[in-house]
Amino acid sequence: MTGGLPTGPGGPLLDRAAVERIIQRAAELQASERDIGEGLSERDLLQLGQDVGIPDAFLRQAILEERTRSVTVEQRGLAAWLAGPRLVSAARAVPGEAQRIEAALHQWMHEGELLQVKRRYPQQTSWEPKQGAMASLRRAMGFGGRSYVLTQAREVVGQVTPLDASRCHVRLVADLRNTFSDRLTFGFATAGAGAVTTAVGVTLGVALPVAVLPVVLAVLAGGAIARGRHRDIERVHVALEQILDRLEHGEIDVETQLRGPRPSAFIRIADELLKKGLGPGK
Repeated sequence: MTGGLPTGPGGPLLDRAAVERIIQRAAELQASERDIGEGLSERDLLQLGQDVGIPDAFLRQAILEERTRSVTVEQRGLAAWLAGPRLVSAARAVPGEAQRIEAALHQWMHEGELLQVKRRYPQQTSWEPKQGAMASLRRAMGFGGRSYVLTQAREVVGQVTPLDASRCHVRLVADLRNTFSDRLTFGFATAGAGAVTTAVGVTLGVALPVAVLPVVLAVLAGGAIARGRHRDIERVHVALEQILDRLEHGEIDVETQLRGPRPSAFIRIADELLKKGLGPGK
């Protein structure tokens, strides 16, 4: 030990936070030696990374994260505080080829999340909740022990961008603007009903302390209704992170999922009913 700090062969050890601050500061000092004007092109930025010893794969990942950061920029204001963000995202570098990851992701969205393709783009696909009686039945039953929280979203967008020969950057964004407007509308309607009740009470000559009680209670109830959406936001975010976990660890590899014939949806639902004790004789 030296000065109360743990030591290694090269001297006192620095904790992770200190290392990150030092590296960030060193990069700032290195960049300040160059005249970057109003900015740098991606090619110039990659060249700068080579000069300071940053591998292209990590720099490309950082560029991707910066370019997509504005998609889910933190929202401010009363509405955002009450009901939470409109968009929820998760991103990670995942090992594997882009084509294989895209196929596995599509297969999981189709079977594991009950979503269907909405639009296809060169490096991006969007999904929306499946329609129909079978899909509704599976969601209502919690088929396979799943809650299918992503079906609350208007759409889920997945972007797979190669970083190098063995890794891709995967970004998932759930568009929850539908639940945002629904919760706010319900919350404000509840508060408005209380205000109307109070106005009627005042008009009829009800004592003021009694007359204002409905609006106070309604405002509190409306706020609780809107704020309750934060729990749904957290569940959606966890669901997106779990998909990335499965991709990262190869748990939804497309070859594994497509191996062998799959039973029909009717057979799988019948099996689920039996597991839940809802079959014949129950």
